[in-house]
Order: sequence, then C-alpha cells, then structure tokens
Amino acid sequence: MAKPNPKGPSTTVKVYCSKCRGQLFRYRKGGTGSLVKCFKERIVEDYTSGDGACPHCSQVFGREALIRGAPAFKIIGGKVFFKK
Repeated sequence: MAKPNPKGPSTTVKVYCSKCRGQLFRYRKGGTGSLVKCFKERIVEDYTSGDGACPHCSQVFGREALIRGAPAFKIIGGKVFFKK
C-alpha cells in the first residue's frame, strides 16, 4: 500500500486529553470524521514525550503502530477530542 502524503492537509486541529483537558498536540487532519489514527509525520507541535500518554495526567491515549509503513498512533476511543 502507498504511504500517506507527508505534507498532508493544510488544516490543523488541536488534540486534547478527555480526562484532564490538557493539550496533547497539533495535527494536520484530513477529512471530517473522528480521530482514529495520527501519523507522526503530520504532528506539527508535540506536547507529549512521544509515548502515547498524556503528560499531565499520564492517561494512555494511543498505541504506537505502523500503518501503511509509516509510524502512527492508533487512538483509543474516547480518550481524546479535537477542536479546529
């Protein structure tokens, strides 16, 4: 399968922890659906330590995975929300 476009979409969203409302990162998201996976190459600003856990409350919000050959976070349902 083809790798995702590293440039990706131009619109960014802010991703927050649903438990403590702390900001996790800014992400270039395409489409209108929910946030299921986050490709690491599309993260603009990362406020986490890169381990898939919230830096404020230590809640795990995603697992590291290879999707289409690119490193990504698979988001656990209900652990994060995003705003434009």
